[in-house]
Amino acid sequence: MAKKSALSTNARRALVISYVNQGLVHSQNDLVELLGDEGIDVTQATASRDLEEIGAVRGRDQSGVLRYQFLIESNENRSRFSKASDELVLSIVASGNLVVLKTPAGGAQLLASTLDCAASSGVLGTIIGTIAGDDTVLVVSKSPTGGKQLERQLGQFLRGKATK
Repeated sequence: MAKKSALSTNARRALVISYVNQGLVHSQNDLVELLGDEGIDVTQATASRDLEEIGAVRGRDQSGVLRYQFLIESNENRSRFSKASDELVLSIVASGNLVVLKTPAGGAQLLASTLDCAASSGVLGTIIGTIAGDDTVLVVSKSPTGGKQLERQLGQFLRGKATK
């Protein structure tokens, strides 16, 4: 595979989030190898920084396997997600049951992954799912007319306020 030298830090971290969500990262070395398989050369120190910045922690999962995972309930991780979100969101617009969030180039997947984690943990329980491009995230509300309410909830979440 060709080198992805132009990959932004946000885009690389979105990929790391994806790997962590899939349960593929058992060690920092695993992450270095997974990224290497994608043509992205990083050092162990960079892998360590990426895991710390996205709020992944190493611990035993429900099966007892040691791996990196997200513990969104912790205030420290919520604060990290909020910091990342504040830096990533340029605008939020609602329509019907949809909310469109604009990000800088390469930031959409990181933001979408953050919102998906919050939705699956119940923090943003009104979300069915997200779709991310390069600089746009589409968020779908469970309610057919819930876009405006979801827009408010997302605003609160992105400012670091719980919405449960």
